[in-house]
Amino acid sequence: MNTREDKAKTSHQSGLNCAQSVLTAYTEDLNFDKNLALSISCGFGGGMGRLQETCGAVTGAFMVLSIYNCKKYTNNMNRKDKTYSMVQKFAEIFKSIHGATDCKSLIKVDLKTEEGNRFAKENKLFDTVCEKCIIDAVKIVDKLIEI
Repeated sequence: MNTREDKAKTSHQSGLNCAQSVLTAYTEDLNFDKNLALSISCGFGGGMGRLQETCGAVTGAFMVLSIYNCKKYTNNMNRKDKTYSMVQKFAEIFKSIHGATDCKSLIKVDLKTEEGNRFAKENKLFDTVCEKCIIDAVKIVDKLIEI
């Protein structure tokens, strides 16, 4: 694993959600504030507030791609075009690996219920499924950006 993958995995193991883990792995390389990153991405875990929509690792990666392009391009149209293109490519690659980008399809339990949360914890789904998604998200972002 590279340094960003290690950072993201360690962050997740320390209690950060998937989005926070991916986003904060890039704070040094892309020179942005870690505390702000933690705050912005706080509600994106569990597929956005445990709604189990788009996976937190995926939304964290989208945020990284946005920051990368906003630092690289001054014209907002270029920023948006480049970011949208990278987001689409990221989603395509992530889906080819995991079959989906939504948390519910990836983790296969309902995290909005006590039973689902208990099952996920007892079966270490956060340690296996989520960490794999986090590490793969970092790998894909690394392929898409030049840092």
